[in-house]
Amino acid sequence: MKVHVVNVTRPEPAIAFHTLDRIGDLARQVEARGFAGLWLTDSFGRGRPTLDPIVGMSVAAAVTSRIEIGTCVLQVPVRHPVELAHRIESLYALTGSRLQLGVGSGSTQADFDILGLDYAQRFKMLMSALDTMGKAWRGEKLPGGQLTPWPGTEGGPSVLLGAWRNKRWIVYAAEECAGWIASGLYSQPEELAAGMKIYRDAGGKRAILSNVIVALDAGSEAAQRAATATVTLTGGEAAARDRLKRIKDVGFDDVLCMTRIEALDDLERLRDAAL
Repeated sequence: MKVHVVNVTRPEPAIAFHTLDRIGDLARQVEARGFAGLWLTDSFGRGRPTLDPIVGMSVAAAVTSRIEIGTCVLQVPVRHPVELAHRIESLYALTGSRLQLGVGSGSTQADFDILGLDYAQRFKMLMSALDTMGKAWRGEKLPGGQLTPWPGTEGGPSVLLGAWRNKRWIVYAAEECAGWIASGLYSQPEELAAGMKIYRDAGGKRAILSNVIVALDAGSEAAQRAATATVTLTGGEAAARDRLKRIKDVGFDDVLCMTRIEALDDLERLRDAAL
């Protein structure tokens, strides 16, 4: 099982004018320490400052050469599919096969409300948008014209689907996508095991568990956030090591761990001891 890092850079006053350096340093350390990739989350209407993940991935890609650069996950319905396809194509031209496009319908109504979109229609919007984006990447005609692919980007990047527990979407991930992304924030352990069986039975090749919070210090801010999550690397080093092994035993090919740059040492020790 490969271990990746999820960026959790916070908008602290100390980095107000050093955000580029902070993200670049994180990406370099992720690569230097032998982690498999750096992934970014996507939110903007939830009452806290965030950064656009495509911009962040561009920075990470520019200062690294080997690690995967991904999203866990990009909310497709809150963006125009053709404009999004063009932005992703541009990033794909810069990163090549390192780009792993994790997509989803969105999980929080606030991100839809701020744009005046109907949260209840998010699944329908996702399917329509993915169809349009695929056509755009292939250079096919769209109702208003067509997107001419940049050389080498024809067909688009690997698309992985975020699906927490619904069988229909897990099967879709197996049959139509390059991978399935489950959530350590929302999925119960028994749901993950059941989802894994569904995914493998449907022929799925790559199973990823995302947003697994790392918090070895019980008094840390990360530990407080982990209190509301369902699958975490918490409870001290020995307990966290055992939890990481259990994730592997479920059958996941990759685990995406949420940790700040200051705690990369902790995650590196867990990875080396457990795997």
